Amino acid sequence: MKTESLVLPDKVYTVSEITQLVKIELETSFPQVWVMGEISNFHRHSSGHLYFTLRDEACALRAVMFRGEAKLLKFDLKDGLQVVCRGRINVYEPRGEYQLVADLAEPKGKGALQLAFEQLKEKLRAEGLFDEKHKKKLPLLPKKVGVVTSPRGAAIVDILRTLERRFARLHILIYPARVQGEGAAEEIVEGIEVLGGLPDLDVIIVGRGGGSIEDLWAFNEEKVARAIFRCPVPVISAVGHEVDFTIADFVADVRASTPSVAAEIVIDKEQAFEERIAQLERRVAQAVQNGLRERKHAVTSLAQHRIFQNFKIRLLNSEQKVDDLESRAREVVRGEQRKIAEAGARAALMQERIFGSFRRRLQERAAKWERLSAELHSHSPLNILKKGYTLCWKDGGTRLASKIEDIEKDQDVVVSFYQGEFFCRVNDVDRESRIETRALKEK
Repeated sequence: MKTESLVLPDKVYTVSEITQLVKIELETSFPQVWVMGEISNFHRHSSGHLYFTLRDEACALRAVMFRGEAKLLKFDLKDGLQVVCRGRINVYEPRGEYQLVADLAEPKGKGALQLAFEQLKEKLRAEGLFDEKHKKKLPLLPKKVGVVTSPRGAAIVDILRTLERRFARLHILIYPARVQGEGAAEEIVEGIEVLGGLPDLDVIIVGRGGGSIEDLWAFNEEKVARAIFRCPVPVISAVGHEVDFTIADFVADVRASTPSVAAEIVIDKEQAFEERIAQLERRVAQAVQNGLRERKHAVTSLAQHRIFQNFKIRLLNSEQKVDDLESRAREVVRGEQRKIAEAGARAALMQERIFGSFRRRLQERAAKWERLSAELHSHSPLNILKKGYTLCWKDGGTRLASKIEDIEKDQDVVVSFYQGEFFCRVNDVDRESRIETRALKEK
């Protein structure tokens, strides 16, 4: 019997160590790769991360796209979709599996934006947002129109130029919004909601000029489509040129091929209504003329018969009476007009007398006011101080001393002139002396 001895290796790795070595080797060798395959086992986690498997005929590769990159996807990943993904090879250590950490995904054979357009279109169609039963009719006579577009774009120029050329009597409210780039969809939604909340707005035009699918993409955003659908005011979508279609076109109540056509649609409603009225007026006038012509002919025919000769005479007499009554009415009207003219003259004279009396009273009041103002000014304390008089204050200058009894010896007082004041202490008080006495002593 042959016995073999176990030879121990120089190095024994732990699972973590060997996994770490494989991780370093793979991630160093494949810092960035492009991988093509079919998506299966797709799952969108509540965290926002996307987990899926890429397959071909023989093999499968686990993949993950973290939420930061997932938010930038223009289309939705789903099982069965052929895609090309860019990313790096990574080893997920807890399971010891290698995976693709994707940072970009493109649909195979079709642009991402086109695929996203078709996916959203099918989603909203299934929800019924395109159904005719939800389309609101444009008003017959719109008077106030809202426009959501760029204030510096070609669309607003085309709309205003069309309205001006066709002399539309419309009140235009413009909500300025970016129509492409980051944040454009949010501003368009805000414009629709603000204008749609106005109580007297008749219709809203949402649009911009033509461009590539990237330029028009704001009007393919789901948030814009749902804002149009929620809007209580009819919305006309006017995005791009004749051949351009956006999701907004399918949801809007009316689709216009260009912004100019949108303006024409609004005006045509009013013009068509006015033309219909004019046509009805012409038909009514023609019918009245035909009726009168027929009745005149019938009366003439009857008048030619002898039996109606006396009736004709009486009819002529009646016409004469009508003429007399008309003449009398004119005389009465002229008489009333004379009376009105005379009454007007009397009223004007009375008005002039009233105004004259009022002016005199006003002048008297003004003169009395000036006289009283002059008297008040002469008795003004400040005017008196100007003449050399002073005021004496006690209690630190807070209370006025109006008589000699208010002053005590060794009391601090403040003496105020018209301009300036000084502080002093009372050495003595003479309650008997008067100004007349001091004047006699000075003499």
